[in-house]
Amino acid sequence: MSRPSLKIPTARVFAPLLAPCRYKGAYGGRGSGKSHFFGECVVEEHLRLAGHRTVCIREVQKSTQLSSRQLIIDKINQFNLQRYFDVQDRAIRTPGDGLIVFQGMQNHTAESLKSLEGFDRAWVEEAQSISAASWRMLRPTLRKKGAEIWASWNPCNPTDAVDAFFRGVGSDRADLVAVRANWSDNPWFDHGPLPTERQEDQRSRPEDYGHVWEGDYQNFADAQILKGKVEVTTFTAPEDARFYYGVDWGFAKDPLAALRCCIVGNVLYVDYEAGGVGVELDAIPAILEQIPQARQWPWKADGARPETISFLARIYGFRMSAAKKWPGSVEDGIARLKAFERIVVHPRCKHLVQECRLYSYRVDKDTGDVLPIVEDAHNHWIDALRYALDGVIHNRRGMPRFNAGTVRTILYPSKGG
Repeated sequence: MSRPSLKIPTARVFAPLLAPCRYKGAYGGRGSGKSHFFGECVVEEHLRLAGHRTVCIREVQKSTQLSSRQLIIDKINQFNLQRYFDVQDRAIRTPGDGLIVFQGMQNHTAESLKSLEGFDRAWVEEAQSISAASWRMLRPTLRKKGAEIWASWNPCNPTDAVDAFFRGVGSDRADLVAVRANWSDNPWFDHGPLPTERQEDQRSRPEDYGHVWEGDYQNFADAQILKGKVEVTTFTAPEDARFYYGVDWGFAKDPLAALRCCIVGNVLYVDYEAGGVGVELDAIPAILEQIPQARQWPWKADGARPETISFLARIYGFRMSAAKKWPGSVEDGIARLKAFERIVVHPRCKHLVQECRLYSYRVDKDTGDVLPIVEDAHNHWIDALRYALDGVIHNRRGMPRFNAGTVRTILYPSKGG
């Protein structure tokens, strides 16, 4: 039987996974197309390679209805390949006595898993749920020359077996490739109801949004510093607003981060951001001018670079000065941010939106306790926001000052009591 030519549109993000490699991983949030990509690869390979054998695996699979079986059938139908595939209850027969089967790892022992030794591919779907024991058993089982192990997952915890293997220590091995894929990498994401679902989650469930849609690890909700405080929605700042501008300078791999905000009532609004990694000194003015009215309003900047502040003020005319710092200024800034009724961030401020999700207190990895220590991470645009609000944020730890001329009288008890 002659084979048809097959054209499968593929998102650019998955291009690194098209070349042969022992381990291939795709991780990220909902709507990225990870499962569709691997499902299409399964169909394409079985059409092209006679006698090809693939096992589709989950940690727990009580029936084939809870597997990737239906997705593969949908792909067969989508490309009008029904006459090449024999869909059965527990397997799919493919050209040249090839086979696609669906199994759960918890149903296997090391001995029973030997039945998969001659398979060409193992696709582990929902791989964040695979136990360390299952992952250890699976890897040496597929020992046929050219055999590959694929994994697709939405990250939960960096200690999960598959996540640690593909992204942790040792993941720089030559026979491994992994890509992060999210909704924004999917050219066909807008075709359907998912855009509305994503926007609603971003607006009303920001604590869950990062994990569900952006492929972030699941957060300890209690550790999120701005939990329940941030709302992401489109707005237009009032024309008569008093704007605050802040910038955090980039160092090495850290980005230059700049933004603009205003306060209306007891609500903080952030409507523009700019920045980037590796920004040279003479390129900074153009970056800052991406924010409207950047030269008209005062800026507050990280005081660690006084020469940069001076350069921008003298040469380019920015109204820029250093934000005040004191012991505990970070904690005081956090307290002030949390004192706002809401912090409303425009969706175009993508970096700040992400940091508001990830900015956290440290969590004890052994006990799970949230510690009163701010993690020094995911804080570049957060720091820019604190600097912008210099003067709005006050030093709550300073000693009380006495006005000039104040007389302070201390009465001591007499020796007689």
